Amino acid sequence: MHTKLFIPGPVDVAEDVLQKMATPMIGHRSKDASALQRGISEKLRKVFNTGEEILLSTSSGTGLMEGAIRSCTAKRAAVFSVGAFGKRWYEMALFNNVPADLFEVEWGKAVTPEMVDEALATGKYDLVTLTHNETSTGIMNPVDEIAKVIKKYPEVVYCLDTVSSMGGTKIDVDALGVDICITSSQKALALPPGMAVCSFSQKAVERARTVPHRGLYFDLLSLYDYIQKKDYQYPSTPSLSHMFAMDYQLDKMLAEGLENRYRRHAECAQIVRDWAKKHFDIFTDERYLSNTLTVITNTRGISVADLNKELGRRGYQISNGYGSMKEKTFRIAHMAECTKADIEELLGTIEDILGLK
Repeated sequence: MHTKLFIPGPVDVAEDVLQKMATPMIGHRSKDASALQRGISEKLRKVFNTGEEILLSTSSGTGLMEGAIRSCTAKRAAVFSVGAFGKRWYEMALFNNVPADLFEVEWGKAVTPEMVDEALATGKYDLVTLTHNETSTGIMNPVDEIAKVIKKYPEVVYCLDTVSSMGGTKIDVDALGVDICITSSQKALALPPGMAVCSFSQKAVERARTVPHRGLYFDLLSLYDYIQKKDYQYPSTPSLSHMFAMDYQLDKMLAEGLENRYRRHAECAQIVRDWAKKHFDIFTDERYLSNTLTVITNTRGISVADLNKELGRRGYQISNGYGSMKEKTFRIAHMAECTKADIEELLGTIEDILGLK
């Protein structure tokens, strides 16, 4: 029996998309491979709302996050965290010997423009990292307001993690002034895990040229320079299977219409929020709720683990709370190809298991 996934990734992938993973191989140094990657990049620019270059990485989003903070920090990084994945940027900096400071917000709260302004006004930082959508807490940071602050500091390279939001809510990369915007395949893009993507601005390119120790595999400048020189090919072998599926899935997304896709995500999110308020409570500051995932406070003291076991027997899966929030919260994702009917089916099943009315 197939288990329908309502977890923060990986997500359910449509059968026709999965079949594209079985496309016969081509030479990764061939003109066909260049044409494939060029087409993917052109389509992703529409999704990202950017005119900048697009880089692909055969990795999870974490790989490009590490590459970004290592490749483009010349002086010191300011890392803003609203949960587990925001803090990961800081851990990457530490393990790569990149000077960085962590600005941590209470879980369930958002980063404020004032916090960012206060940090950048010190002049200590030339790179800032932010999580757009934090799946441990359900926060979607107010990037429009934060962007206005960051634009006051043109020397700062702006890195934005949109791993769990790109493709599920509108992100206007160029209008926001984001230099490196990162996402990965297994969330709202509705693909299997294993491929990460980022935009890479000219400001980021020039900054990286001043950083001597950028690593090797995740050196974003090396990726950028290679595809310019070799006509959309890469220094190492890419996952062609993911590229075939991504090219196809992007066509499907654009055919659906990006605004329609974003509206569908928002409608699914609202159904879950209304249900959570009726039967439990929402953990997250309601001014900054994610459109791809909702974190629900376990006000009834149910065993989330037992609920998930019974859901599994019926063909569904949700997520327990993250880390210290385990059993105190639970998480329902509503991203990728998820529909209102899917959400209503899941919530009805939870009601039946728990005896809710």
